Amino acid sequence: MKNIERYIEQTVLKVETIDIDIENLVKDAKTYGFIGICVPPFWVKKAKREIGDSDIQLVSVAGFPLGYNLTEVKLFEAEQLIKNGADEIDVVWSITAFKAGMNWPKIELAKMSQLCHDQEKILKVIIETAYLNNEDIIKACEICADAGVDYVKTSTGFAPAGAKVEHIALMREHLPSNVGIKASGGIKSLDQAVNLIKAGADRLGTSSGVQIVNDARKAIF
Repeated sequence: MKNIERYIEQTVLKVETIDIDIENLVKDAKTYGFIGICVPPFWVKKAKREIGDSDIQLVSVAGFPLGYNLTEVKLFEAEQLIKNGADEIDVVWSITAFKAGMNWPKIELAKMSQLCHDQEKILKVIIETAYLNNEDIIKACEICADAGVDYVKTSTGFAPAGAKVEHIALMREHLPSNVGIKASGGIKSLDQAVNLIKAGADRLGTSSGVQIVNDARKAIF
């Protein structure tokens, strides 16, 4: 697939991330033309400095990886990330409130959407599909769309399973066209990446972007 790099958010969210990982992440993004990079909150300032004037979206996470933080904490975290240079926020929604049948996830996400959009930033919501059945995924998509989010994202990468083609297709079927889909979690190969895009993914969160792009270029030439 041509220009597959424009789907990729190259990601480093491992627990033992250090400064050289951020430097290499930005270097790879510049070399391979990734649309963005996703880094832990602690490293946003450094990543912003490393990016400089390059056309690379800086993404970080809030409420990560379990999502059961208080809404006020997620809002404060997102606000600080934006101040430090983040262009996009990937927030883990309140899975616990959703499983409890509460209306709170929609309220929380509406507050997050307003915060991000007031500052012209993008909000993606990690619904963690590994813990949801198909009915749950459909309901989660409806909640996210109603709350005004920009993207719905499959996974943190810390759950038992990551992005699946059938889940992406289901999400695309039940999300309006103005809400994008970010597939993430366990995306290691070009075949996976292409199949997820064909199913409806607009972004791919992966730590294997370099290999995927190299394999794509070999396939083309």
